[in-house]
Amino acid sequence: MKTTRQPLILAVSLAAALALNACGKHEESTPPHAATAPVMAPAPASTTKTDAVPASGMPANDAPPAVTFGSVELGSTVDANNKILASGSSFSPKDTIYASVDTSGNGNATLAAKWSDQNGKTVHEDSKTLDSNGPQTTAFMISDPSGFPAGNYKVDISLNGSEVASKDFSIK
Repeated sequence: MKTTRQPLILAVSLAAALALNACGKHEESTPPHAATAPVMAPAPASTTKTDAVPASGMPANDAPPAVTFGSVELGSTVDANNKILASGSSFSPKDTIYASVDTSGNGNATLAAKWSDQNGKTVHEDSKTLDSNGPQTTAFMISDPSGFPAGNYKVDISLNGSEVASKDFSIK
């Protein structure tokens, strides 16, 4: 039994060593077709290593945003998936008004809606924390049982504190 176990242990150790060695060389290997790939323009001269641009074309310390804005649509009704059923830009004073915001990507983000009247006065603000894993639609809403005064309004949408969209609408 001892003679069978020793070669088996040696084979497993050799396989593990080869696997570990191959993992370290993965980034250094160049695929055979890489010679025909387009050459990227060199990065501007830099005095620090953190500004270097790797072959991916993205700066080393600037990862792409995890969650990105797609679009915003206004309407007076939404479905179970927070999608606007009939979009519009003119509403009656007692309508509930929805802003349906599409995002994509993975990770956490804060999505906010700021509703304001024609004088720039904030009517309502709301924010939602997203834990996104792909495309997602988030709905924001305002309503006033006594009715909104007639006039022009707008909603500003921000993602992680930066404005990404604005939609104008009116109450008639």
